Amino acid sequence: MSDLSLSLATQSAETDAILASVLEEQAQKGPDLRQTHPKSHGLLWGEFIVEDSIPESWRVGVFAKRRSYPIWVRLSNASAPEKRGKFKSDLEPDIHGLAIKLLEVEGEKVLDDEKYTQDFIFLSHPVFITRTLQQFADLGKVGSGQADPELLRSLAPVFEIIQAAASKQVANPLLIPYWSTTPYKLGSHVIKFSLQPHQPDKIPDRKPDSENYLREAVVKYLTQEAKEANFDFLVQLFVDDEKTPIEDPTKEWKEEDAPFIKLATVKIPAQKFDFEERNRLNEGLSFSPWHTLPEHEPLGVINLARKKIYLEAVKFRHQYTEQRLREPQPYSQILDEPDTNS
Repeated sequence: MSDLSLSLATQSAETDAILASVLEEQAQKGPDLRQTHPKSHGLLWGEFIVEDSIPESWRVGVFAKRRSYPIWVRLSNASAPEKRGKFKSDLEPDIHGLAIKLLEVEGEKVLDDEKYTQDFIFLSHPVFITRTLQQFADLGKVGSGQADPELLRSLAPVFEIIQAAASKQVANPLLIPYWSTTPYKLGSHVIKFSLQPHQPDKIPDRKPDSENYLREAVVKYLTQEAKEANFDFLVQLFVDDEKTPIEDPTKEWKEEDAPFIKLATVKIPAQKFDFEERNRLNEGLSFSPWHTLPEHEPLGVINLARKKIYLEAVKFRHQYTEQRLREPQPYSQILDEPDTNS
């Protein structure tokens, strides 16, 4: 077997190990719930407005011409549910996510489960938490209590990234920057993308005391104060494997090496969103970097693993919901409510 075949076989085995861990946790903590980024601070509507002055060779996919796409934007915390019905408090350190789903996007997609969408996925830190799939699989062992001291020591660089990412103070998730962390195509180019807010986040003098203060901040900003939130959608261009590596998402692409160039504006108008119908839509939607035109295809081993893991986790979630509606199960098997005995 060639080195390439061995490498692909290893990657496949590591992906399957991560997927098995994800599905096991999903079955235990809520098969109809997201296991990554489950706690949402709101599903918002808005616009994705493509710029006029984009370099000719970058005018591909959704950036082919100036136009405005309707979008859904989902704000979230990254941590998995603690148990059924219990999410991690906003008062505890966490990594935050923002996902955009462009609508009315014509053209053949890489995946065929959504025909007219294009997703862009972001984290509130410029780098991904692990460099390899094996590290990600090992991180799952830590979460399930299966890690020995030697494994914990080997994951020290991962813990440093998680601590740096989760320790950032956030008052309002609409007012902080976000990054793709992993690389993507832009036609024949290789890029990373980012969101930069127009309005700066303001950390209050007094610490918040609500476990859901991030959603409350978004409600106050968009609904009560009727303000608008705007971001610049920016891209960085690949330079070389040292300064802008494709296969090491834990290394930041520095702005001095790869300057940011604006391709679009994300506009989120003042709105009401904190109501039951919107929350149901929020839980039903799925976001994936592989909901994409080929011109924006994800790159690198980490993204390749996400293709299978995201798809199977969503399928598991939706199949459970459909089966539950189609053939009701006894209450003891559903476990809608938190376990009051623990």
